[in-house]
Amino acid sequence: MTLTLVPPSPVLPAPVRPDPLGVLGVPGEINLDHAASAPCARAAADAVAGLLPWYASVHRGAGALSRRCTLAYEQARQTVCDFLGARPDDHVIFTRNTTDALNLLARALPAGTTVITFGGEHHANLLPWPRGSVRLPVPDSPAGAVRSLAAALGELARDARPGLPVLVAVTGAGNVTGEVWPIAELARVAHRHGARILVDAAQLAPHAPVDLAALDVDYVALSGHKLYAPFGAGVLAGRADWLDAAPPYLAGGGATSHVGAATHEVRWTTGPARHEAGTPNLLGAVALAAVCAALGEADRQALHVREQALLTRLRRGLATLPDVVELRMFGPDAPRVGIVSFVVAGRDSADVAAHLASRHRIGVRDGLFCAHPLTRRLLAEAAARTGRTDLPPTALRASLGLGTTEPQVDALLTALSHLP
Repeated sequence: MTLTLVPPSPVLPAPVRPDPLGVLGVPGEINLDHAASAPCARAAADAVAGLLPWYASVHRGAGALSRRCTLAYEQARQTVCDFLGARPDDHVIFTRNTTDALNLLARALPAGTTVITFGGEHHANLLPWPRGSVRLPVPDSPAGAVRSLAAALGELARDARPGLPVLVAVTGAGNVTGEVWPIAELARVAHRHGARILVDAAQLAPHAPVDLAALDVDYVALSGHKLYAPFGAGVLAGRADWLDAAPPYLAGGGATSHVGAATHEVRWTTGPARHEAGTPNLLGAVALAAVCAALGEADRQALHVREQALLTRLRRGLATLPDVVELRMFGPDAPRVGIVSFVVAGRDSADVAAHLASRHRIGVRDGLFCAHPLTRRLLAEAAARTGRTDLPPTALRASLGLGTTEPQVDALLTALSHLP
């Protein structure tokens, strides 16, 4: 009998799974404008692609597709809830973006609420609040911000309007300088005086954990398009009582528990649905949740260390260029996320940005960054600090994040050092 030997089957390598936090992009283009809109993460793209065949109405149908989409939407809400460390009785409401979320809360404020903001806010956290809001000066340090808030709240307590609600609305990380605000300390001061606190986390959440319970803040707002998800999805999360007591942000289907024969015979529901009338942005919610889940599983400390190394490389490189002046609010050593704003003396910022884009395929932002009062103040401070009279009236901003590399940072520095 002849024995036939069968060769062993080759051991195939395990398939390489794409990094869920890898970002999509166009080869050859250097995107250093994450603070405006971050590139889409693979996790978001895959989540959308997986759900598209099932795409159907949410909360409106009995079919298998509708049930699948309703489940995906509510699971996305729970994922975002977990990502933000929301408390059991908090609401997580899907909005269009941070601006939409802050306008929603502004509409839900109890009558007579005083809102306290700082002059260093993005327009989204300056413009929605009612008349009579208190705007504190831009502080020169994190400790100065805490002292200023404590003094303002103490003065309000002595005012002739005792017992009326107070909301402190403050950014987590500035969109102009990237400097991180002392949120936990501000929250302690606010609560000591019986006030609530809202955090605009649009710039902080992509770079650092934001935990409602750990920070002891009452509300947080963020945007999906700055968190590596597509446009059109944002979140307001926080205390339920003001939100359940307020009229719906939008009147329409889904926000009601009963509508009678006459249109004024309406009972509004409670919970997140009260402020989510109409067919929701299912794909935006699912994409945002997918990124939240991927970030939740990632080593955030390792991501932070990597980003800080890139940020240091960029700032040190800019400091070597004789005509470049960095904008800052708190000081050169204040903690910050991957955002740097600067000017090139004697150069129009829009012209520099156009040159970088057309000649070097580098995308940065120019202008006043939807924070006009703050950016103008920082430009004046930069001129006073350096004694230069040739600084332009607008600035440039380079912002880093997932996918940014050392060669990309170096390409920007080289291009700036060889401006024609």
